[in-house]
Amino acid sequence: MGLQIALRQSGNIVILDLQGKATIGRPNDELSAQLRKLIDGGTRNVVLNLEHLVQLDSSSLSTIVRALTSLRTRNGSLCLLRPHGNVLLVLETLHLQDVIPCFNDEPSALASFTQT
Repeated sequence: MGLQIALRQSGNIVILDLQGKATIGRPNDELSAQLRKLIDGGTRNVVLNLEHLVQLDSSSLSTIVRALTSLRTRNGSLCLLRPHGNVLLVLETLHLQDVIPCFNDEPSALASFTQT
């Protein structure tokens, strides 16, 4: 199983629904390309919905952190929605929840962009 990415929008916030495995190679390349396209196109606020993501490796974590850094330099942000299982374990082990905001419900994630 590779990575499937579906895009939705809520106002000025883009939500990427990720499904499958975000791992080195083609899946990470697709995630990186999608995030670059959004950021280069003017998107400033991104939610990564991880509810159906079953695996996340260091290459994809690096891609997410790069996107967050890029968005922050453009006065935007990125947050994670519904990390669970192995994905949550990776985030907790690396203390990335201290760096990247994580939410368990979509309304809270969306509301976080208006709190500055």
